[in-house]
Amino acid sequence: MSRTAATAHPARKVVQKVRCAIYTRKSSEEGLDMEFNSLDAQREACAAYVVSQKAEGWITVPDRYDDGGISGGTLERPALKRLIADIELGKVDVVVVYKIDRLSRSLMDFAKLVDVFERRGVTFVSVTQSFNTTTSMGRLTLNVLLSFAQFEREVIGERIRDKVAASRKKGMWMGGSVPFGYRVENRKLLIREEEAASVRVIFDRFVKLGSIMLLMRELAAAGIRSRRGHRLDKGSLYKLLNNRVYIGDAVHKGVAYPGEHQAIIDLDLWSRAHSIMGESPRTRANKTRLAGPTLLRGLIFSPNGDAMSPSHTRKGDRLYRYYVTQSVLKRGPETCPVRRLPAAEIEDAVVEQLRGLLRAPELIVRTWIAAKTHDDRITEADVREAFERLDPTWDELFPAEQARLVQLLVERVDVRTDGIAIRLRTGGLTALLTELRTPTDQREAA
Repeated sequence: MSRTAATAHPARKVVQKVRCAIYTRKSSEEGLDMEFNSLDAQREACAAYVVSQKAEGWITVPDRYDDGGISGGTLERPALKRLIADIELGKVDVVVVYKIDRLSRSLMDFAKLVDVFERRGVTFVSVTQSFNTTTSMGRLTLNVLLSFAQFEREVIGERIRDKVAASRKKGMWMGGSVPFGYRVENRKLLIREEEAASVRVIFDRFVKLGSIMLLMRELAAAGIRSRRGHRLDKGSLYKLLNNRVYIGDAVHKGVAYPGEHQAIIDLDLWSRAHSIMGESPRTRANKTRLAGPTLLRGLIFSPNGDAMSPSHTRKGDRLYRYYVTQSVLKRGPETCPVRRLPAAEIEDAVVEQLRGLLRAPELIVRTWIAAKTHDDRITEADVREAFERLDPTWDELFPAEQARLVQLLVERVDVRTDGIAIRLRTGGLTALLTELRTPTDQREAA
């Protein structure tokens, strides 16, 4: 009886693919332009680790997740966001990092990432630190490592802040947005003469005009713009006028130190500009009101139809302004029930009524209909937006400019015993609309 020998083949283990995403990060940009940099070194070490686990089915996904020059103290990282998105889509099984702190240096942020990993069934591996997060001891080890990583980040931050503070005290330029009027060379601020000339014009004209709004218009007319070609608006002008770098100072945390760079303007011009900015716009307007045209000169009339003229008197150091009825001056107080009115009160009342009229829907529609006869591309929204620009900036206007606008809009102000009546000038609102529409609006309409 023959015995047939049978060779038994052991059952092969089915190995499933484990998709591994390698994440790398470097806090500073230094050395990233080199042919082989820190990110490459991290990726090479992680890739070698994945290859060592080939028997377990580990393979590297083709996408690269590299964040260069970004701190580990934030989750706002482009590559990390892509990685999280791919995890949510189920494209990744394992996240491989060189060290835990490459993924995050913050305990709170790391906890958020772990929640994402656990929800999608993703694990992570640090090739230089061995631990198992499925056990309580492994989680404790992870928290300890992360605590030291966060401590290291905070210590590094303190050292950097101390270094910056010490350098600023010596007047050194420590980076950041380069002020208009300067350029950086060898880590030093040097004057860019063509921009510096514009800075001098801005300070000089502000001192002469006393109004940011008038300055904006003058600069726009002169074609003076920012380094990127944008119009200089109210915010950028205030920022420029308050930047002490232009008088040669280096500022750190609100304290000014003598800088290494050359000043663009002298201290006297700076002081004059800031003496103007130190007052509120309304105070500036009231102080200089007599230097320009009186707001209602030639426009205001008493109840009996006589013109009312501006007048003033002084009591000690205080000046009081009035509008006095002409008949009272010539024929006596009994000729008119209204002898004189406080100028500030009647002017404020007229301006408030004008502001209300400019917000009135029916007046906006009337102005739009009139403006369409000259330009059919103007919309009702254009008119509303243009008038809205004037309201919040009125107090910034120089008194002469306020008077000019009132003269443009108002034909007559009649004073009554129970109030005032304003008659608008025909075509005044259309003319105002033309002035208020910015060059950008007009270019877009064209």
